[in-house]
Amino acid sequence: MKAKRWMIAEPDAGGVRRLAQEMHCAPLTAAVLSARGIENAAAARAFLSCARSGLHDPFAMHDMDRAVGVIRGAIERGERIVVYGDYDVDGITATCTLVDYLRTAGAVCEYYIPNRLSEGYGLTRQAMEELYRRGTRLMITVDSGITANEEIALARELGMKVVITDHHECHDELPEAEAVIDCKQAGDTYPFDSLAGVGVAFKLICALDGDTDAMLDRYADLVALGTVADVMPIVGENRILVAEGLQRMERTRNIGLQRLLAEAGMAERHLTASTISFVLAPRINAAGRMGKADLAAELFLTQDMDRAIRLAVELCEQNKLRQTTENEILNQALTQLRGEYDPAGDKMIVLAGKGWHQGVIGIVCSRLCDRYGCPVVLISIDSDGIGKGSGRSIGSFNLFDALTSCSDLLDRYGGHALAAGLTIDESNIDALKARLKAYAETHVTRQQLIPQLHIDCMVEKEWLTIENIEGLSMLEPYGMQNAEPVFCMKDLIVEDITPLSSDRHVRLSLSKDGTRFNAIWFGTGAGGLGFVPGSTVDAAFHLEINEYHNRRSVQLVICDVQLSECEHRADQLILNLYNILMQDGPLTALEARRLLPERKDLVAVWRHIVCRAEDGRLSVPDGALSRRVSWESRREINIGKLLVSLDVFSESGLISYHFKEGMINVCLKPYEGKADISGSVVLRTLQSMAG
Repeated sequence: MKAKRWMIAEPDAGGVRRLAQEMHCAPLTAAVLSARGIENAAAARAFLSCARSGLHDPFAMHDMDRAVGVIRGAIERGERIVVYGDYDVDGITATCTLVDYLRTAGAVCEYYIPNRLSEGYGLTRQAMEELYRRGTRLMITVDSGITANEEIALARELGMKVVITDHHECHDELPEAEAVIDCKQAGDTYPFDSLAGVGVAFKLICALDGDTDAMLDRYADLVALGTVADVMPIVGENRILVAEGLQRMERTRNIGLQRLLAEAGMAERHLTASTISFVLAPRINAAGRMGKADLAAELFLTQDMDRAIRLAVELCEQNKLRQTTENEILNQALTQLRGEYDPAGDKMIVLAGKGWHQGVIGIVCSRLCDRYGCPVVLISIDSDGIGKGSGRSIGSFNLFDALTSCSDLLDRYGGHALAAGLTIDESNIDALKARLKAYAETHVTRQQLIPQLHIDCMVEKEWLTIENIEGLSMLEPYGMQNAEPVFCMKDLIVEDITPLSSDRHVRLSLSKDGTRFNAIWFGTGAGGLGFVPGSTVDAAFHLEINEYHNRRSVQLVICDVQLSECEHRADQLILNLYNILMQDGPLTALEARRLLPERKDLVAVWRHIVCRAEDGRLSVPDGALSRRVSWESRREINIGKLLVSLDVFSESGLISYHFKEGMINVCLKPYEGKADISGSVVLRTLQSMAG
């Protein structure tokens, strides 16, 4: 169970009641709005509105009029137009949206998406030369181009006109194109600067066509797909585009999207932003990661149903291949970690491997970052000795600054605080590892690395009704800056724990003052829990309605669980007894028996350590280890019995252990033959006290 720091908002109760009355909504919904700083009905209506009237005039964007003129001129002259895209979901949907529109408008239009593996991100000189050689006379970039000054200068020198549409941050000096559409450029007064690349391309289409409503009906599904997948804020115009797009997606006319939904098992299902994030986006991104982004682009552009079926199947196959490749790299990385990473001491992971697939190491970085709770950099070394790396960070550790401190070792690097990429010569990798780990040691504490969980409000059990949960739907669609609400309830009793899917997930039965709730925790198995049946816990969760056999019930989808304060107090009482023992103080017979492990208890602790240790080491939150052993052995092993057991093993030369920053860190020692624990001083002392 991975620890998180809970940040619980405390909306004003009186304000929540007023907002609920003014908005005619459930108090639960009003509490979420209030927790997010929306405290009156006018602000709430403005935030929640999905009305098309909230879309802004596309010509309010700087250079939009120039872009429209250039493109219309090229269409009239019959010039070959190429849309230059990107290999992620945002870039692919932007490419397909614009290409489809231009073709129906009579343009001679093709697309170019760089190969992630052989070309990398963005525009290249080779691509400019190749496009001109093929007869391209107008290039329109989508989701890229805003920093490609040299490449665009070459394109114009060769004889191509260029229109840039992008949404990334701009440099001080913009490329010299015929038109530059990017709301982040200096001097642009467009009211909303958080559109995705596909959103900017959509605004260009609206300007070209003049009928925004018609363009929404036609392209909102692809626009929503790219916007959510690129993790853009789902507020303002994006909220309108995504809400429209999700409705359109359920009855999409795009046959490629139809077939992808069917192949993913989502046909005729209610679709949400989560459907995009966890079902569709991974399948589309997989094509780009594996160097086959053209498959996804062709899927969304084809008018041939048989071809769409084959392409949708191929995209799902590419996703399976991506998953296999990802797991292979993860397993290799975990093997390396057992020899290179000290969870008790290291605050950063830096690993390198020969031939690791560059398209997926970023995902593996994220998985390791989540698993170990620290920044991670993975480097793939090619046959020429060049390493290309990807990094992910956590908490307040600025990965970009860390790489900057090592810039003399790097050929190239870029990114931001939480994600970055780099290129390095193989000969410098060991030095990079040492310096990054040293930097992390001095620039972040383990407390700062703990991820935060933002909770909208505490709830009472009476609030958790089907009607109130249904009322939360007015907050949708969810996404960045409008996350699915997280609630918290304290002092729940764990009634039952049921492992699911080979213990990859777990179902919990929790009760509060006699009311029982079903809960499910994805990605956490029973073996990783820090509590047992009978424990009192605080739970953070999303809320949903579970429908089973025509019966509807409230279900908690767990985000995190922590032991309640009463459990910590109970642990402290036992720890006080243990501390008296360690200081040679007096204990009553009853107190001694509370600390004295039976032989079966010792066996249970030993088996857990041996089975769970990786390369002879085990690091577990200090309040969780005794409860995990209790769950596995079905024995009552409190924290005092656990510590006495560890002391017995330590005296016998089997282990060493220490506490550091809330963790128990155990190290197995080499030992031959059968251990004799009968000489343990702490065990004999407790036995004599227990009588």
